Amino acid sequence: MPTNLAIDDELIEKARAIGKHRTKKAAVTDALVEYIQRREQLRIKELFGSIVYEPESDYKKQRSVK
Repeated sequence: MPTNLAIDDELIEKARAIGKHRTKKAAVTDALVEYIQRREQLRIKELFGSIVYEPESDYKKQRSVK
């Protein structure tokens, strides 16, 4: 899907150089992948402390049950 974006030339060239990408498209694609991964990590981080569990539960014992 062709998309026209007005991206700062200095930023895209710096990203291309740092990432050792041959094309602007590769640099933008890689940046978007990293952005998505980071946002997903932040969403997971928000779950810490919100999951209810039983402290007396023996997860090691449960793993060994066949």
